[in-house]
Amino acid sequence: MIDERKIREGEALLEQYRAGKEMLDRRMVENEEWYRLRHWAQLRKGQESPTASAWLFNAIQNKHADLMDNYPQPVFLPREAGDRADAELLTKIVPVVLEQNDFEATYDHVMLDKLKQGTGVYKIFWDRDKLGGLGDIGIRQAEVVNLFWEPGVSDIQESGNLFHVELVDRKKLSAAYPHLTFRGNGGTKVVSFRHSDYIDTTDKCMVVDWYYKKWQGGRAVLHYIKYCEGQLLYATENVAGMENGLYDHGLYPYELDVLFAEKDSPAGFGYVDIMKDAQISIDNLWHNFEENVVWNAKPRYFCKDGSGINEEQFANVKNSIVNYTGSLDNIEPIRGVPVGGNAISLYQLKIEELKETSNNRDFSQGGTASGVTAASAIAALQEAGSKTSRDMIKASYRSFTRIVRIVVELIRQFYDQPREFRILGEGGNEFVHYSNKNIKPSPHIVMGVDTGSRKPVFDIKITSQKSSPFSKVAQNELAKELYHMGFFNPELSDQALMAMKMMDFEGREEIMGDV
Repeated sequence: MIDERKIREGEALLEQYRAGKEMLDRRMVENEEWYRLRHWAQLRKGQESPTASAWLFNAIQNKHADLMDNYPQPVFLPREAGDRADAELLTKIVPVVLEQNDFEATYDHVMLDKLKQGTGVYKIFWDRDKLGGLGDIGIRQAEVVNLFWEPGVSDIQESGNLFHVELVDRKKLSAAYPHLTFRGNGGTKVVSFRHSDYIDTTDKCMVVDWYYKKWQGGRAVLHYIKYCEGQLLYATENVAGMENGLYDHGLYPYELDVLFAEKDSPAGFGYVDIMKDAQISIDNLWHNFEENVVWNAKPRYFCKDGSGINEEQFANVKNSIVNYTGSLDNIEPIRGVPVGGNAISLYQLKIEELKETSNNRDFSQGGTASGVTAASAIAALQEAGSKTSRDMIKASYRSFTRIVRIVVELIRQFYDQPREFRILGEGGNEFVHYSNKNIKPSPHIVMGVDTGSRKPVFDIKITSQKSSPFSKVAQNELAKELYHMGFFNPELSDQALMAMKMMDFEGREEIMGDV
């Protein structure tokens, strides 16, 4: 039975987790300021700050474009022949579920967090309020600063407890729980980013989602407590029929997509962390260049005391005549020194350092070197220069695979009633009904003996939409080359098949079948 004593234990545990994550949260807030070109405001608090250039911002946006060009799509493959029909349906249905959750926008925001902070967070859960109370799968972005895990673990699934805090309007809570009283002012306990406008949190309450695992029946069971200001709002252990926990899959409903992993932490570090030093040097050098130009652009003079020169007339450029007594030697121009070539070279080297550090070379942004004009050559150079982007994309695909697996498990658990989906069929749009009837665990009888339950399992292959025009150009060039070499000539089919077996390109198996 979950009561207020248990909640007090959770609050103490949350403070312990929060203390262990304090440095990470501070770095996340600072990185957001760097991304918004406001880093000098925090580096030189109360002092004049130099101009902030956007080299770091540009590198992050270019990487973000690579990720969006390769937006993932799932393909389900059955492990047993009898599950082929469900695999084909899930391949068509799961993208619809993602689209209904506006997953592309969520993917956009999470990828930006991944690049800036080093960690992007998805929340994959069952939303009981969807479809008029019928419920459906929900997927949205979560802030890593609002998530707390056991210090020292490298995977959140290994953490004994997981906390997610969120600010909720006090009036909304009072309407949902009229028997409870809420004080508000919970914003002081939640880490927040710096905003351009003032956000009043005095009427907000900090609501805590506490997930924890208990070992029972030979497996980990996920339980859940929701509380606010020490008051219990919901607990699975207090609800009849929830003995198997919140979700049958037994996993925390969060997925962390990490850019550069850190030891003994499920979070990582991002491009801001590795580029900020080069960005500081670039900004400092540019600030010195600007000061030098201003110094030399406006003439200044040394003038002896008692020189007899009318300083007011001299300072007013509209005066055609300036009165003076004495010798002209009493005033002498101040001669500035222009910026030397070494300083300019250093500035260019720092820019190149930032590009190299972020693997954001000119070709990856569409720039070309002298003599390189052919589209195929540009595409080839881009492919060769985007190895780190492909590595980053593969890591995101691994996270996406885990998200899709959780989606399938939620379908398996909750889709008891048939749902209607509009999918793209051979004849255009088709409407299909789908439930979890065929994928729920079922008794497995072998020669009259019950050997346990059978649960259909699917392998998931992630494909890309290939939105990049240069990726399409490279694919088109390959098709033309194959055509000109006679690969599609029926008389050369045997040789063509032998050659294509040694090749590796998108859609190879389909082309070999056609040949």
